[in-house]
Amino acid sequence: MTLSTYLLYLAAVALLILTPGPTMLMCMTNALNHGPRQAMTSVAGAVTAVLGVMLLSALGLGALLAASEAAFTAVKVAGAAYLIWLGIKTFRSNAALQLGQGSAPGRSFYLQGLLVGASNPKAVLFFAAFFPQFINPSADLAPQLAVLAATFVAFEFAVLTLCALGVSRLVPLLKSSGLVKWINRLCGGLFTVMGGLLLLTRRQA
Repeated sequence: MTLSTYLLYLAAVALLILTPGPTMLMCMTNALNHGPRQAMTSVAGAVTAVLGVMLLSALGLGALLAASEAAFTAVKVAGAAYLIWLGIKTFRSNAALQLGQGSAPGRSFYLQGLLVGASNPKAVLFFAAFFPQFINPSADLAPQLAVLAATFVAFEFAVLTLCALGVSRLVPLLKSSGLVKWINRLCGGLFTVMGGLLLLTRRQA
């Protein structure tokens, strides 16, 4: 892999990760409602999901989802249902900031991050189709995959961490202004819309 190819990959990764999506929204709402520690736990779950999706792509699940309409639909419906459920839960959440006191244990936030990060079956197809564009077939495959995967994970972790910690610093202001309830409703609606859009996706797209 040449330096120019790597820089092109880095630009593509930045564009992809900086585009708002369910994972970023989840980290921000957790920071708002439960504080930075729980938000960072969900970040860890989301990053683990990214690594898992990359591994599944390498093991051939991407090819299976591309070939099987039934498999793709099953994973898609499960992911969409979870996002819609999370949206309803967030929408109905009260405005009280729990900041880790009396809230769900850390493992629940880790699992939430894991599920949201892996909720879209097209992510598996994406990595299966995305990585080969930046790999030199005449060079050793493993080091190239390691560099691509490490870069993606590091960028994902950095961006989600900035989102979680940045929102956490705004909590006192948001709490005093009474905006938390309305932000929860907005974010809950966005989760639900994302789940609905996921139901409309096609594996050929």
